[in-house]
Amino acid sequence: MSFFTDKVLAIREKANQAIPTTGPSPDVLTVGTYRFSNEPLNSFTPICFSEASSLIQKSKSTTCLLDPIPTHLLKDVLPLIGSSILDQINGSLVSGYVPRSYKVAVIKPLLKKTSLDPDVLANYRPISNLPFISKVLEKVVVTQLLEHLQRNSLFEMFQSAFRAHHSTETALLKVTNDLLIASDHELVSMLVLLDLSAAFDTVDHSILLHRLEHVIGIKGTALDWVSHGVPQGSVLGPILFTLYMLPLGNIIWQHGINFHCYADDTQLYLSMKPKETEKLVKLQTCLKDIKSWMSSNFLLPNSGKTEVMVFGPEPLRDRLDHMITLHGISLTSSLSVLRGLAPSYLEELVIPYQRNRPLRSQNAGLLVVPEFLGVEWGAEHLATRPPCYGTSSLYSRPSAGGSPYMSLVLLKVSSC
Repeated sequence: MSFFTDKVLAIREKANQAIPTTGPSPDVLTVGTYRFSNEPLNSFTPICFSEASSLIQKSKSTTCLLDPIPTHLLKDVLPLIGSSILDQINGSLVSGYVPRSYKVAVIKPLLKKTSLDPDVLANYRPISNLPFISKVLEKVVVTQLLEHLQRNSLFEMFQSAFRAHHSTETALLKVTNDLLIASDHELVSMLVLLDLSAAFDTVDHSILLHRLEHVIGIKGTALDWVSHGVPQGSVLGPILFTLYMLPLGNIIWQHGINFHCYADDTQLYLSMKPKETEKLVKLQTCLKDIKSWMSSNFLLPNSGKTEVMVFGPEPLRDRLDHMITLHGISLTSSLSVLRGLAPSYLEELVIPYQRNRPLRSQNAGLLVVPEFLGVEWGAEHLATRPPCYGTSSLYSRPSAGGSPYMSLVLLKVSSC
């Protein structure tokens, strides 16, 4: 455990040292920190027995070593012990206090990839396993927190993580559609995929609590509940991380750069004519301000894993001077398969559609777009007709006479 603890401390120290001595662009450190002015969330509402019972029965029957009995057995005897569990949940919600036993986790290091050397500690990721009732309690809090966020329109529009009806597929569709439309208009697009080092582990609690109170409007015992600690591996943790990152979108908006986020993965993209080099300067300035904001929030961009890709018709793409820098390190475009949300077919936006070619998203799920009779380059019609979603893990074309939709494949798609 000392290795992982030391790693987080080292990242925080590097982030602190990365704050530039020359001031960033105006308001870059405070942008997005407007004060919440609607009705705040002062407390969490106690739930009834039927709500607790339904939540427990619908949860996965996973068991932590710290659980007094296996989860499947707990579900069987729930009519006998349910009232006691309900008292614990509601007692925590009303008092704003989280029992210490609910925050103790079993840590299991897992290899990031099976191909990595198991003798190298840096190749492991610590996975936390919390008690079952702790996760049930957090699910109650998450439900009420999401209702507050939805009611006050506090979600970042282009953040697809940990939200209903949003996923890696919706993020992929948005970025792909924008790149295809730009190609339709004879524009070259540059895509920068930012990577962070151990982002979830370096969140500063004091900054998070301040943001929850003044930007999100969580106060009173509700804020007390969160301030008692949300452990790594928790149900609530990912939601809180997206709220911690909320000001980032406003910084990017200021520069007029297109973007999409999925948790700690941020994709920036800009379309231009090859001679419009001033737009690259705008992208550089945006990256500088992002770095300043992240450093002040103890987040460290990983320039070694940050990738740049250039899309568009090949003759135009080759004419673009696309050298940019991050942390003083030059980043050049790569046509390798992305580690992020984009599958390999995005590497070329000029390859014609190949009938019946199966394509798989790196994050599974079926993404399909409208099928029409004619054939055209580009996908401008995506902007006016929404896609349809399925559940298959393969991108494949339906048989004749079936659904009037086809999969999103390369560049050449059917059009009106």
